[in-house]
Amino acid sequence: MAHPLVELARKAIESYVREKHTIKPPEELVPEMQGRAGTFVSLHDTQGNLRGCIGTIEPQQPTVIQEVVRNAISAATRDPRFDPVQPEELEGLDIKVDVLTEPEPIDSMDQLDPNRYGVIVESGWRRGLLLPDLEGVDTVEYQVEIAMRKAGIRPDEPVQLYRFEVKRYT
Repeated sequence: MAHPLVELARKAIESYVREKHTIKPPEELVPEMQGRAGTFVSLHDTQGNLRGCIGTIEPQQPTVIQEVVRNAISAATRDPRFDPVQPEELEGLDIKVDVLTEPEPIDSMDQLDPNRYGVIVESGWRRGLLLPDLEGVDTVEYQVEIAMRKAGIRPDEPVQLYRFEVKRYT
């Protein structure tokens, strides 16, 4: 049985992909649905390939529930790297929901651990994020390099680093 946040994301995606309808949030809330936080929703296909991933570093919605609904729909339909999810793909989607802690500034890469912390790199207005505990991301250097590349930040540019933790639901 999937966690209620994952079930919520699945219902939001299915409703939007099939009917272009945004679901209403449930009235009964588990503790993880209360409060506000940035969230990411990641979708993988039946072969385990990334199919969409959209999220917010800081909360944009009044509740975690609304954050998850919006990010789930966006991951399925608005990730610029992928075509929108089609109805025939819905059954095979593997969905993960990450709820982020508030990012904290850090002084050096020594304060990172790619298995425990996600990273945010910032240079001017450009900002890149990489979630923690991703397959194939085994070093801090590689984690920061990917986040910088995502933000369009060159390797020789100075960056401000932030770290955060996630609660991952499957």
